[in-house]
Amino acid sequence: MTQLWSGVHTQTGADVTVKNASWNGNLGSGASTTFGFGGSWTGTNGVPDTVTCTAG
Repeated sequence: MTQLWSGVHTQTGADVTVKNASWNGNLGSGASTTFGFGGSWTGTNGVPDTVTCTAG
């Protein structure tokens, strides 16, 4: 991961977890938010196997 906005990430090996930022973790009824990320790789690594999103 090279960039992340509207979230906080932790990484263990190849696994990255993104959770809400302090300002967007509790939204009122009808409200919304977005997050995004950019990534890149070098060397012999291929395209990542899976990207999943889970509401927490």
